[in-house]
Amino acid sequence: MKRTILIAICVIVAIFLAKEVYESNFANRRVVVAYVTAGSDVVPDPSLMTHINYAFGHVADSFDSLIISRPERLDQIVALKAKNPKLKVLISVGGWGSGHFSEMAADSTLRARFVQSCVEAVNRHKLDGVDIDWEYPTSSAAGISSSPDDTHNFTLLMRDLRQALGHNDLLTFASVATAKYVDFPAVLPYLDFVNVMSYDMAVVPRHHSALRAADDDYLTIEKAVQHHLDAGVPADKLVVGLAFYGKGTVRPERGADMQAFITENALTEHWNEEG
Repeated sequence: MKRTILIAICVIVAIFLAKEVYESNFANRRVVVAYVTAGSDVVPDPSLMTHINYAFGHVADSFDSLIISRPERLDQIVALKAKNPKLKVLISVGGWGSGHFSEMAADSTLRARFVQSCVEAVNRHKLDGVDIDWEYPTSSAAGISSSPDDTHNFTLLMRDLRQALGHNDLLTFASVATAKYVDFPAVLPYLDFVNVMSYDMAVVPRHHSALRAADDDYLTIEKAVQHHLDAGVPADKLVVGLAFYGKGTVRPERGADMQAFITENALTEHWNEEG
């Protein structure tokens, strides 16, 4: 989740616009997914969401296994099922700057070992599935390795994960707002839903997660959704990303109270009705 590794929680809210019922585990249901990070000790209220993606796991340096940041923290999150038995907890693998995907996915042996490692983690931690956050196949923008074959190999990875997980566990992935880098018609049969990263789409002074455009030359939530519909993703498999954080040119000291920072600096609130 592009630079949101520093954010304790990023809530993602689903839209289900299609009237036709698709063959999906979550047809005609609303989904609220919270990304909960390993780097925080915040424990969310499990009654407020249907799914939690634990951020993050990573592809090991050996390219053949899954490494989970602070597994004891993951177990703490899984324990929230006692308060909400319907809650689903997934391990989210990747994030901005998390690499080794390209090498792993390109080699059938490495890919098979990595998939098996994911399945073992799901069983060991009593998880409900896997969320892949490869940012992004064929791109090295995040400082990770890439290959022109990544898009095809991403499809193979999704296929192998689905076969290994079976149909009771969930398989999702985080998709860039432009819907690039992925062959959606090829990968959709393996997925339960797609988490659209409709945030981090602009820099100050523009809104990074606006619903509508105040002008026409940057991404918005509406445009991100349309990009995915145009790519062939059924509306009932789209989950819209909403960022519970803002962006600015001045950053308070680490650990500072944000409300105190706002008050002391006499910031003025503005509202963009069009956006």
